[in-house]
Amino acid sequence: MKKRNGGNIEKNMDKRAFKTLEFDKILKRMSLYTDSDETKKRILDLEPYTELSAAQTAQRETAEAVSAMLKMGSPPVNLAVKDVRGAVKRVEMGGAMSAAELIGASRILYVARRMQSYIGDASANESILSGIAENIVTAKAVEDKINAAIISEDEIADDASPDLSAIRRKIRNLNGKIKDSLNDMIRSAHYKKYLQDPIVTMRADRYVIPVRAEYRSEIKGIVHDSSASGATLFIEPMSVVSANNEIRDLTGREQAEIERILMELSAAAAENSGAIAVDYEVCARLDFIFCKARLALDMNATEPILNDEGIIYLKKARHPLIANDVVVANDVMLGEGYDTLVITGPNTGGKTVTLKTIGLFSLMAAAGLHLPVQDESRAAVFSQVFADIGDEQSIEQSLSTFSSHMVNIVRILERIDERSLALFDELGAGTDPTEGAALAVAVLEHLRRYRVTTAATTHYSELKLFALSTAGVENASCEFDVHSLKPTYKLLISVPGKSNAFAISRRLGLDERVIDRANELLSDENVKFEDVITDLEQSRVKARSEREYAERMRRELADLKSELDKERSNLKERKSTILDEAHREAKIIVMDAKDEANKIIRELEHMRQKGAQSFDGAVKKAKNKLKEREDTIDEAMAKASKPRKIYTEPPKDLKKGTSVKIVSMKQDATVLNPPNKDGMVRVRAGIITMDVHITNLKRIDDSREKSKQMADKYVRNTRAFESRSKNVSPEVDLRGQMPEEAVMNAEKFLDDCYLAGISPVTIIHGKGTGVLRSAVQSMLRKHRYVQSFRNGKYGEGEMGVTVVELK
Repeated sequence: MKKRNGGNIEKNMDKRAFKTLEFDKILKRMSLYTDSDETKKRILDLEPYTELSAAQTAQRETAEAVSAMLKMGSPPVNLAVKDVRGAVKRVEMGGAMSAAELIGASRILYVARRMQSYIGDASANESILSGIAENIVTAKAVEDKINAAIISEDEIADDASPDLSAIRRKIRNLNGKIKDSLNDMIRSAHYKKYLQDPIVTMRADRYVIPVRAEYRSEIKGIVHDSSASGATLFIEPMSVVSANNEIRDLTGREQAEIERILMELSAAAAENSGAIAVDYEVCARLDFIFCKARLALDMNATEPILNDEGIIYLKKARHPLIANDVVVANDVMLGEGYDTLVITGPNTGGKTVTLKTIGLFSLMAAAGLHLPVQDESRAAVFSQVFADIGDEQSIEQSLSTFSSHMVNIVRILERIDERSLALFDELGAGTDPTEGAALAVAVLEHLRRYRVTTAATTHYSELKLFALSTAGVENASCEFDVHSLKPTYKLLISVPGKSNAFAISRRLGLDERVIDRANELLSDENVKFEDVITDLEQSRVKARSEREYAERMRRELADLKSELDKERSNLKERKSTILDEAHREAKIIVMDAKDEANKIIRELEHMRQKGAQSFDGAVKKAKNKLKEREDTIDEAMAKASKPRKIYTEPPKDLKKGTSVKIVSMKQDATVLNPPNKDGMVRVRAGIITMDVHITNLKRIDDSREKSKQMADKYVRNTRAFESRSKNVSPEVDLRGQMPEEAVMNAEKFLDDCYLAGISPVTIIHGKGTGVLRSAVQSMLRKHRYVQSFRNGKYGEGEMGVTVVELK
């Protein structure tokens, strides 16, 4: 195992490998999980960390987000928020925010507040996510104030201020009067013949009627427009000019009041600029972290164990860019016992995919992304990852395939250090095989001198021999099924591969005479070389298997010895406990006997002093009593000196394998032989085999009771849920409540209805000033269970209710 020298300076990796190993495709896939342009940019710019501690922190972030989503479901809100920090700064300099910007500020505060609650329920106190959530600053008063005043980017609520409400009420009244006056005109028999159409329309924000051009003089008023043909004039009758002028004045006052409201809301946002800035940063960071978690869940990935010692052990690794129904899972090991892996085998057998998997997973792990591998897989954090993979022939530079690869190799060798990972596809290919093989061996030797973790694919037999004869270098191959002429894509560690050219050619129908001639052209040295490699590899695999078996047996013996020692220790403890208990019981018996003897002696002394005539009889009687007590003590002492036996109702039908409990020892055991004629049963407790009387055994069979308890619990939970569903009403009445209280009750009502599967539902808020309606509908726009909502229709309560469709 090699030790890495971890520096304190963070270095950037060579980005050429990102595209070669398709790390950029992984990032692009992850960017699809967010709607935020800023988060997308952060994802696409993500680079692997080169320091172990930073990579481990990034991995823990992802793991905590995955855990939260598995425990609580997806975050309750879309984390994509707009950056309005610039608009807030503009307010601080005397400007104002638009309605859209104020909605953006309110959404930041809302999303941050909801995420604080979500993370608080899903994460432990000392977690990274809880630490991020602690930075959130809530400003619900500002959030509610903006939501109550602004309906949408283009609409301000009537009740945003008393003045705005009054102005709009006057405008509505005047509009009604104007329409009534003009409707009277167009329905009048006197004016009907002068009109092109009996309708009221608008031109230049003023109400007009369409008059035939030849009757212009019949209707007094102001002409605002005419048709393309000139046959129709749009005239504002003099009877409504004054009202239209007043509406125009009111419209101006309305706009001024809206600007004042926006300025007031902007000032409130500016007062909370710190909260908005902090909450935006938190939302952006959480959005990035949960994108990593969604990618992990979609890939069925797990958190790898990271190290900076170059150790890679990927269990059942699946390349994430290959379809699930096609990808083959492989175990990949590198860096422990050997730091160089030479992969051989036929073309299209999976050698290049293996190289890319090693490199891509190293980049992903160092960037904090989970890997599509089994649990307990290990990945290394490198300072640099280099990859010379694929045909990069350059026409512009007049470079051949060999030259192109050699340019890459030169660049890699100039930049390597002992914390680098180097990957080479077809090392030394593209030139004379003899020279290419020699160059490949020399490159691998140079990399080993610098202790670089290396993996290379090749067809050269010389590299197979180099791997066999060099400590720290290991062979591997991609399996090929000669019978089906298809690769299996299984990676075999410690097994050198063959090209299988003759076998493949024979299966494809090549004339046997051609194949025989090819065999003749092969030198005896080449044939023997391949046979020697095969024999050596088989011997090594057999030796390794035997060594692993011996090691496994050694571990089992060690475990057995440990278990025996533990059982012996337990027996000693139980023996000591039993003896202590016996001594205590004996001591109590002796003390009781002494008390009784002293009592008898005192009685005899009292009788002697009185000179009682029956003294001799009393002495004899006392002696008999002491003798009886002595016999009782002897029996009790004998009983106390032995382990206490507890007799129970003997179990029936004991068979081999039955689980029982030895009552006196409180020890579980397994029946080896059924009871004999004397009632003795042979059992095994742990590693001890003993004979125990059947009255000292109790059958262990509580599985039915556990099953019954589980079934009862399921029935109770099911009935509770059904009961709750039946008690949920499809409507809730919020009238008379304050906006905040009403919103909370409405949210709970929606949650209950969603769980009960009830939709649509009705929220009663009354008409009144519209404050409750505005607050409730503002909440509905953001609620995760709401599909759509509308005001009530005639017969439903009209503007006094909101009808909600749930998802």
